[in-house]
This record gives sequence, C-alpha cells and structure tokens, in this order.
Amino acid sequence: MFSLSNKCILVLKCTAMVSLAVAQSNTWVKMSDFPGGKRERAVAFNIGDFGYVGTGTDTAELVRKDFWKYDASNDTWSQVAELPGLARRDAVAFTLNNFGYVGTGMSDHVSSNGVLLNDFWAYDPQLNQWDSITPYPGNQMGGVYFATGFSVKEKGYVCGGKTGNSSYTSELWEYKPSTDVWIQRASFPTGIRYMLSSFAIGNYAYVGFGATQDVYKRDLFRYNPGSDDWTPMPDLPGNVRGGATTFVLQDKGYVCGGYDGGLLDDLWEFDPLEHVWNLKAYFGGSERKNAIAFSLQNSIAIVGLGKGYSGKKESIYRYYPNDYLTTSTLNHSLFTIYPNPSPSNFILEGPIERVALIQCYDIQGKMVFEQVDPQQLYVSYLDAGMYSVRLTLRENEGALIYKIVVRP
Repeated sequence: MFSLSNKCILVLKCTAMVSLAVAQSNTWVKMSDFPGGKRERAVAFNIGDFGYVGTGTDTAELVRKDFWKYDASNDTWSQVAELPGLARRDAVAFTLNNFGYVGTGMSDHVSSNGVLLNDFWAYDPQLNQWDSITPYPGNQMGGVYFATGFSVKEKGYVCGGKTGNSSYTSELWEYKPSTDVWIQRASFPTGIRYMLSSFAIGNYAYVGFGATQDVYKRDLFRYNPGSDDWTPMPDLPGNVRGGATTFVLQDKGYVCGGYDGGLLDDLWEFDPLEHVWNLKAYFGGSERKNAIAFSLQNSIAIVGLGKGYSGKKESIYRYYPNDYLTTSTLNHSLFTIYPNPSPSNFILEGPIERVALIQCYDIQGKMVFEQVDPQQLYVSYLDAGMYSVRLTLRENEGALIYKIVVRP
C-alpha cells in the first residue's frame, strides 16, 4: 500500500432535486418485530411465500421450540405448530420440496448441562404438522450443534459443527427425502469447522467462514453434489467471522454480520458467475451475531433476531437489493463521483440536499471516515486502494454505495 502526502478531498456539487420513494435499492427497512420475543441461535427456512422462524435461546437463557410464520405481503406473524422433541439452540434448517427440515442442536444454553441432539423433523405447511425422519447419523449418531444446513437439487445437507465441549467435526452428510436415507459425502476440505455459514445457488452450495476451534476464518468453498468435490472460492474481503447469517437474492449470495471477537453489521454480496465480492449497504439494525435470515421468491430477504452489544434482539429488517426498483427513481445515476480513480480529489455531483450522511469504508469493511455536512468532505492520508462511499439519504429514502479508487 502507498501513503498519500496530501489530503483526499471529496467536493460535493449540487444539481436539481429528484423525487424519491421510500423503498429504495440497496437499503434496509425495519419490519414488524418477531412476536416470539428476543432471542438468538434460532433457525429459519422458507416455504413458498412464507418464512418460518423458531427454536433458539431467549433473554432468560431458556432454549425454545416454538415456531412462527412470517407473511411478507402484509408484514405479519402467526404461530404454527411447535417443533416436537426437546427444545434446542444452534440447530440446522433447510427446505426441500415444499417441506421445512429442522434437526440437531443443543438442548441447554450451557453445553455441559445439555443433550447433544441428532433428531430430525420435517414440517408440512399444509397440515401444520411435524413428522420425524431418520436421525442425523454423523458423529457416530452422537449428534452435532453449530453446524450449517443447506439444500441443493432436492437433497439436504449438514456440514461441520461441534460435537462436544472441545471436539469438532468436518463431516458432510446428504439427506435424500425420497428414501429417508443419509449418505456421507466428502468432508469440508480444510478440516474441522463450526459456526459455519452457507448458501445455495443453482446446482452448487457455498460454505465457509466460522472457526476452527477459536480461529475465525473468511474462506469460502463451492460444493458440487454431482461430483462430490469442493472448489476454493475467493476469500471474503471483509473481517473473519463466525455466527454470520446468509441469504440468496437474484442468484447472488449474501453474508451479513457475525462475530470476529467483536460484533459486525456489514453486508457482502457474492456473484457466483464472476467470483467477486461486493460490499453492500450495512445492516439496517445494530451489529449482531447468531441472527436468522430467509429469502422469499428470490426477491425478498429478511434478517433479524440475534445478539448485539445490548443483548438479544427481536427486530426484523428487510433488504432491498440493487435492482429492486418499483416507483422509485433512485439509482446510481443520481450521483456521479469523478475523476475516478484519483490520487487526491473527488467531486460528488448530484442532489446533495438529499444527503444526510456520508461514510467511507475500506476493502476490509472498516469505516475510515464519516461526514455529516455534505458541502465538503476531507479524507486525510488514505492509502492507495479501493474504497466504498456510502450515501445515506434523508427521510428514510435509502442509501447508495459507490466505489472509488485512490491511486498513488
């Protein structure tokens, strides 16, 4: 990296005002709170137009097994049948053929007092009923928690996790619902891992992050069920992390928040075709770990619950991706940053009277500057490299993120 001996100045130039709508692209909007109360380490899955959230630990550190259905069309929650068996935290969940699957986990908030679980259950939304399926056979039928679950091509998977107070696994198991059978597949390629995150796009799953014992990671691997092999993908450019949440929108994967020794609130988008990461709008709520997420119809993403600096959360937020535009005229053409790249001086041209806050982040997702006054922005002694400039607009009108490059 190179150091600049002069200041980098972002000068803002005003143009005509543009009419904006409330729900804008690449931004977050708060939705109705989760009615089950504050909790973390829950699970979530989607079936059709509805999301389902349950289990986890509440503010009294009691593990739960209740489940709730979310209707995005009117932002409402309704309670459904609770999960049979023991209450649990750090379970896994996935969706197959319009059924939700939940299993494994730990039965107490203190692991040494709890039971390591291997039971698995399938939820039928038409009957509002859970039925048992063949238990998870990993860890010699001993159960697992802090694993990750995903589904690809009508099969479900459970990968990694913790098997005891100081024991972990790298096992990958595949569940075939038509025969109710589990089959062991190629283990996670770098060895033991827990607090992983995963998402599935097309015929592949993408699995990574988490920790090997107490060392947090930022790596990502693509799993191909057809050939049963793993391929390394580009590392997440942001912080290492465990306990992050993931979702898929418009055939791109998203990683939000988590824990690296401190709590995180950044959002990263992974493009599986270009194999590139992009920093997106920071989470609409406070920093948190062990949250839940689900997406509906490849166009709606919901993130919430989890644990923040002030404790467990019940808040829920919806993310609007870049090309989510209805009646809104908000898009990246509203503002222009030039010259770009530049060694020192940037000009922002656009309707700056709408700008409430300007923040600048480096490639690791660390904020290097924040400015309230939009008339002139000084960023001192930035190293050469790529940065993200986030413009938060007034009156809940959304946010936009632009890439700038400081050259030596």
